[in-house]
Amino acid sequence: MTSPSRIALALALAGLLASGAAVAQTQAPEAATGRAVKQAGVTTRYMAAAANPLATEAGRLALRAGGSAIDAAIATQLVLNLVEPQSSGVGGGAFMVVWDAGARKLTTLDGRETAPAAAKPDRFLGPDGKPMKFMDAVVGGRSVGVPGTLKLMEEAHRRWGKLPWAMLFQPAIDLAEGGFAVSPRLNGLLARETALKTDPRARALYYDEAGQARPVGYRLRHPAFAATLRGLAMHGSALFYEGPIADDIVATVRSHATNPGDMTLADLSGYRVVEREPVCGPYRGATVCGMGPPSSGAVAVLQILGALQGKDLAAMGPGPEALHWFSEAGRLAFADRALYLGDPAFVDVPVAGLIDPAYVASRAATISPDKSMGRAKAGEPPMKKTFNFAPGEGVEYGTSHISVIDAADNAVAMTTTIEDGSGARLMTRSGFLLNNELTDFNFAPIEDGKPVANRVEPGKRPRSSMAPTIVFDKDGKLAAVVGSPGGSLIINYVAKTLVAMLDWKMDPQGAVDFSNMGSRNGPTEVEKGAEAEAWTAALQAKGHEVRAIEMTSGAQAILVTPQGFTGGADGRREGVAIGD
Repeated sequence: MTSPSRIALALALAGLLASGAAVAQTQAPEAATGRAVKQAGVTTRYMAAAANPLATEAGRLALRAGGSAIDAAIATQLVLNLVEPQSSGVGGGAFMVVWDAGARKLTTLDGRETAPAAAKPDRFLGPDGKPMKFMDAVVGGRSVGVPGTLKLMEEAHRRWGKLPWAMLFQPAIDLAEGGFAVSPRLNGLLARETALKTDPRARALYYDEAGQARPVGYRLRHPAFAATLRGLAMHGSALFYEGPIADDIVATVRSHATNPGDMTLADLSGYRVVEREPVCGPYRGATVCGMGPPSSGAVAVLQILGALQGKDLAAMGPGPEALHWFSEAGRLAFADRALYLGDPAFVDVPVAGLIDPAYVASRAATISPDKSMGRAKAGEPPMKKTFNFAPGEGVEYGTSHISVIDAADNAVAMTTTIEDGSGARLMTRSGFLLNNELTDFNFAPIEDGKPVANRVEPGKRPRSSMAPTIVFDKDGKLAAVVGSPGGSLIINYVAKTLVAMLDWKMDPQGAVDFSNMGSRNGPTEVEKGAEAEAWTAALQAKGHEVRAIEMTSGAQAILVTPQGFTGGADGRREGVAIGD
């Protein structure tokens, strides 16, 4: 028998589908200079924020049905797989930070992809022994890691889910079968994409016979993925990791004509989600918590914030002086990130030492108020064991983020990815794109005669910059949920959002929309066409090399207030922050 909540969910989704084209067409284009002007969402019971309104609505419907924050995040992710396929999905991986209000416990789960057992350190070296060109490595099976997102969602549902597992799939199933309106952002990304057209399944779905991207408003139906979702709803991850979908993934990876991979069924069946220790640190009386290695996100964000602790950013206000300190702190954090961060199963990462307040303060003391340091060197953190590795920068790109707080004050920050836009440009028969996450490893395994901590190794998880973040106030109460996509820029996006909310008292919408900026231990980067670009001359006077670039974040932030929740969804993408 169908439950009343299931009927309510289906009816609500039917109404959403009827207005789907109008909803999608009111959202922002991708370019930072075309940011939509949004108002902060305000609710009293619960809130969800994600990068597409159809996905966010699926999360809200789960919350309305009495679901937990985890239920809402799962329903949201499944719809994102459909409406934002280039950024995330079951073919990729994710990190999840979960606050259980009843148990007063913070848990972090690692659903990062892993390298196949056959992977070797020279995986991305060409015949000449030099690193491959990035796109040559990306397109095809060579770059595909063992996916973790589905297993992560299943584990989280087992621990914290309230609604039936199958019920969470229904919004995505209905959209896949009934169709949804292609949004401006999806159309724009497909139009610019070239490699995806080389995959016959993806081409047939996303392009017309002339190779033109499906136009804005086109009702895109995806029956293959609908069938996959129905199977996963009924059978869970067993179908994916050991059943016919596993066969499909392996065949797709290994059969690429020019760049095949070496994933096996044993790689899939052996995948495990790992619970990690949260990484937490203080800032302005709050406690900021996130995901530890193999993510570098929380460590780097906390190092940036720690280096800013002694500066009165509130008095400075947003401007070139604040950006000077922010970018210099970023240089220090990224220098340490390049040397020390990697998969803790393979590298002894000195997390406690890297975020030790005294160590961070000593690093901050090297910042001059008048002159940029240019390029920082890694420090010598305490609690570091023998460490004989070389720095490795690595390459990272796209992703998506989900923030949720439910009616019981449980919270989820989930950052989810297939890495580059459209991943490995491989679509399975089952209807989802596969990740290219292995290109997050350093292509050169040896630098200056030393192994790189983030080099390819069998079964290893590549370093990430994803930074799903939960903030607690001085009394230990839930205060905010934050995160962003953006590859290695994620670190600065999240740190900027936190500074904007905690120092400059912006509401979440203003904070996520505010000009992106910072340094990854290279030039000081400012968002092209945004506020910070006007600060270029003042920064150059302090010796900064300034580069204006597109910085299309997709941050989603929810702030707890005495009245309820205030949310912000980055105007550079199409998202909304909604609740009841």
